[in-house]
Amino acid sequence: MKLGILSCSPRSYSTRRLREAAEQRNHKVLVLNTLKFAIDLEKGDPDLYYRQKQLSQYDAVLPRIGASISYFGTAVVRQFEQMDVFCANSSAGISNSRDKLRSLQILSRHHIGIPQTTFVRDKKDVLPAIARVGGAPVIIKLLEGTQGIGVLLAETVKSAEAIIELLQSQKQNILIQKFVAESKGRDIRAFVVGDQVVAAMRRVAQGQEFRSNVHRGGLTEPVELDEVYRETAVRAAQIMGLRVAGVDLLEGKSGPQIVEVNSSPGLEGIERCTQLDIAGAIIDYIAAQVNFPEIDLRQRLTVSRGYGVAEIHVPEGSNYIGKSIRDSGLRERDIIVLTLNRGTSTIPNPRSQRLLEAGDRLLCFGKLELMRDLVPAKTRHKRSLPVQDLPNLPAAGKTFKNIEE
Repeated sequence: MKLGILSCSPRSYSTRRLREAAEQRNHKVLVLNTLKFAIDLEKGDPDLYYRQKQLSQYDAVLPRIGASISYFGTAVVRQFEQMDVFCANSSAGISNSRDKLRSLQILSRHHIGIPQTTFVRDKKDVLPAIARVGGAPVIIKLLEGTQGIGVLLAETVKSAEAIIELLQSQKQNILIQKFVAESKGRDIRAFVVGDQVVAAMRRVAQGQEFRSNVHRGGLTEPVELDEVYRETAVRAAQIMGLRVAGVDLLEGKSGPQIVEVNSSPGLEGIERCTQLDIAGAIIDYIAAQVNFPEIDLRQRLTVSRGYGVAEIHVPEGSNYIGKSIRDSGLRERDIIVLTLNRGTSTIPNPRSQRLLEAGDRLLCFGKLELMRDLVPAKTRHKRSLPVQDLPNLPAAGKTFKNIEE
């Protein structure tokens, strides 16, 4: 295998370890400075130049894209994808994980634990937002901070207001997040490669510091995760679209809560803590997957007119309940079931004899016209407002105004 490691820091611990691991396994490996690429675009022939020369053929690339070069770095990764080169992490996955708000928005629609979080811009929304996440103390985060930078703990509502006002005056976008008291000063870093957690460590903050990052002086200890924590970490990485990820979890009373999914996790702290060859696990995984480059379904399906992917629900009272996929009649309607989602479980390529249950969600490929009647209509979630949030009732004879006006 010919592997390219995209990194602007060839002497960093992580890059050196990955290169050593590849060389030990007799792979040809080169560290390529991400900023030295030129992206050439031509009809039917996407190409890359590196240091003014046309790039030779690579079997796979492992992106190590720093936050400061996210835009250009993901553009380079995206070009490799268009050239059908296997990328250990996709450009979309890197972009999703790099933005804390975007990553939590994506995770929030899935049955996976995350701390209650809110994002506001209007000064009038700050106090209600703090109240909605449980009141002070609260965590305040910059959207693109790393290694604990830009993460603040506000002990009181007044201090939270002052911090938010200051940051917003500097044109900073911030998140307000519930403070998970039972995990104060502790979190877990789970290192995900493919569909498994290859290593995990607990990080413990020291002194008055509430951030447990190793770069902030936090101590580490190896930890054996139970099935719930392992499954949560793997699902979070997969939802983000990442094959190699560092998943940070809080140990909440109700179970694991995802704080962040890192697309370029450092190896030094966790390898020294666990004494495991994580770099080797990454290289072995890439070598096994090199013939399966990322395929953007949205691009491929646009050339298949009338066909697409849709999610079909099996609601209570449906005629499909108790029937097998084979007897459901979907295949006769030119509809193929790709995956079956049941609760928090995903069953890929389900067997035709599997019986359908109420609440199942079928990800299907087929003729959109035939699937249109099977896709459930969108329903608006009705929420009862607290008394203090109800608008003043209009005088007799006047019409109601929309609550959002």
